[in-house]
Amino acid sequence: MEASYDPEQNPPLHAPLLDRSSPRTRRFAAIFACLVSLLLLLALIINQAQQPFEKVQPRGVAEGVSAKSNPSLLNQVPFNWTNAMFSWQRSAYHFQPQKNWMNDPNGPLYHKGWYHLFYQYNPYSAIWGNITWGHAVSRDLIHWLYLPLALVPDHWYDIKGVWTGSATILADGQIIMLYTGETNESVQVQNLAYPANVSDPLLLHWLKYPGNPVMVPPPGVKPDDFRDPTTAWLGPDGTWRLTMGSKFDTTIGISLVYHTTNFRDYELLDGVLHAVPGTGMWECVDFYPVAINGSVALETSSLGPGIKHVLKASLDNTKVDHYAIGTYDPITDKWTPDNPEEDVGIGLKVDYGRYYASKTFFDQHKQRRVLWGWINETDTETADLKKGWASLQTIPRTVLYDNKTGTNLLQWPVEEVESLRLNSTMFKEVLVEPGSVVPLDIGTTTQLIGALTDHLASWLLLMLHFRS
Repeated sequence: MEASYDPEQNPPLHAPLLDRSSPRTRRFAAIFACLVSLLLLLALIINQAQQPFEKVQPRGVAEGVSAKSNPSLLNQVPFNWTNAMFSWQRSAYHFQPQKNWMNDPNGPLYHKGWYHLFYQYNPYSAIWGNITWGHAVSRDLIHWLYLPLALVPDHWYDIKGVWTGSATILADGQIIMLYTGETNESVQVQNLAYPANVSDPLLLHWLKYPGNPVMVPPPGVKPDDFRDPTTAWLGPDGTWRLTMGSKFDTTIGISLVYHTTNFRDYELLDGVLHAVPGTGMWECVDFYPVAINGSVALETSSLGPGIKHVLKASLDNTKVDHYAIGTYDPITDKWTPDNPEEDVGIGLKVDYGRYYASKTFFDQHKQRRVLWGWINETDTETADLKKGWASLQTIPRTVLYDNKTGTNLLQWPVEEVESLRLNSTMFKEVLVEPGSVVPLDIGTTTQLIGALTDHLASWLLLMLHFRS
């Protein structure tokens, strides 16, 4: 018969050893262990301090453009990404390429029934580099068809990147595309391209002017501070003008003005269209007219009474798009802000979110000005590589002058967005008394648009509560 084990009669062999240790002994052992740990930690810190810390510079800065990445110090993917996560992260109706990196919108235009969007694109990776022009077309600015690459870096004058540019449509239907290229010696120059067959609605093939570059950095402008030509406008003297961003004395943001009659030969004007101290390098400059009655958009060359001009710049220092409204003198080619205290770079912003490198174009089909903007997501490069894509474009917006305030622009998603809605419900003549709660049956609505009468708008606070 086996003997049963009784803990009280047969205590563990190690129990006497534990019993003999005093509280003082245990405290000493704990203090000793802590001291050893601290010494090891101190040795590790000293060892790390002896190694030089390498600051991670955002991609693109060394190449002479604004930051195009969110570098990760840890070089780790912050999440355990799955294909299911990827599917719900991709936008359902913002424009995105099928894969890889995208940034600035380029040369948007309407041609023979199709809206064209060109964009800065890396065909090989989800991080910035190897910049070419991607190309997509749409009938309605919502549903897009991806086309082959439009412009690739294959000449000495753009071998390090086909960068931002703009389209100009001439009276005879010819399309002029001016873009910045980075040369084999890292100099920013302006180049000319045009469709191989302008009768092709899809504009599938593009040719580069054999005499490129057509503009090089002028004296006093650094080789990496000369980029992003705008859409050209026709002056009263029959000469075309365009402007582009630069800086003077490291801190003064400026917009240079060039004249041309044939888009092959250019004359730099003395002075600048405008300059604002303390704003730094101006990128992706945009310049266009707006009607002060606020009812219609204007073609880019529109001049005369009842017209103001918008000057917009993307600030390299802050990565923010600023604009101001003012008066343009086509004789002197100078622009003056209506309110100097809200000048370009120190006043109004085009958007108050994560938004940059915006560009407008005049849609001659629907007589409206359409605004595009680049949304640089906050994911790190490591996460982007894991996802396989990076960035998206905003929903295109219409732009008009706000004739009620006379000081700002009005933006609204293009009307084609309505085609994405399955249904809608309209409530009219809803009376909201001060301090009252008025329930509305809105179902699973994802957007609610409210309009207040003028005499209420000045004091009524409208609070909306969504319930699924």
